[in-house]
Amino acid sequence: MATALSLCAATPLVIPIWADGAPGTASKRHLPEKTVPSPNNDYQRVSQIHQPTLTAFLPPAEKATGAAVLIFPGGGFQFLSIDLEGTEVAEWFTQRGIAAFVVKYRLPKEPDSSYTMDDALADAQRAIRLVRSRAAEWGLQPDRIGTLGFSAGGRIAADAGLRFQAAQPTATDPLHHYSSRPDFQILVYGFTAPDAIPANTPPTFLLCTHDDGDKPRQAIALYSALLVNKVPTELHIYSTGGHAYAMRDYGHPVNTWNQRLADWLGTLGLLKK
Repeated sequence: MATALSLCAATPLVIPIWADGAPGTASKRHLPEKTVPSPNNDYQRVSQIHQPTLTAFLPPAEKATGAAVLIFPGGGFQFLSIDLEGTEVAEWFTQRGIAAFVVKYRLPKEPDSSYTMDDALADAQRAIRLVRSRAAEWGLQPDRIGTLGFSAGGRIAADAGLRFQAAQPTATDPLHHYSSRPDFQILVYGFTAPDAIPANTPPTFLLCTHDDGDKPRQAIALYSALLVNKVPTELHIYSTGGHAYAMRDYGHPVNTWNQRLADWLGTLGLLKK
């Protein structure tokens, strides 16, 4: 049986990513989100997201390192595995002094969805800018803000890490005064096929298992592209473990991957103030 991390006790702060509502959602914003258990009743699925949000999990001030991570849960763009690949993971980071923000983004493959992959990417880019814009308020360093994505969320995080936008100091939208580039990215059994690798692509951590369909090939292709372009990257492919394990312990060697992640975060200096 899998071992789940306990949920954070304090009531977290929920922040709209689009203060005036996301573009194209005016006729749907009144509709409530839908939360249902998974078929095996082992995690919660959230769908019908028409008001994208950040849920903030902040570490105690005495433990905070000034680093932050935005977490993008997976779910095939039809729902979000909000606890398995969201809130449980957020607690792992806050225990290590890193602020965590769980992102609810729009779902382009949900039945009858009118949203596109670009809508989901826009939510991600704006979420990064939003956290960076409030760095001082939350005790963060604006150059230590990264991303973590699982499965479909990994695709969104990868796109955000490769298709980022520079700060636009004269933009009318105040959030565009901040860059959407993450300072590091962690992609877990969810990747993208890049057309190009920007010169300042952030340091990257890649993880999957050999028995997870086409994910190893995708991970190797992305790693190879990052390697050629001299992007600092770490790749881990475990033999077994399948998909959708996040940070729970299902008894496979891959379920110790967060120890490798902690080592990597340490090399980036993100576990210290």
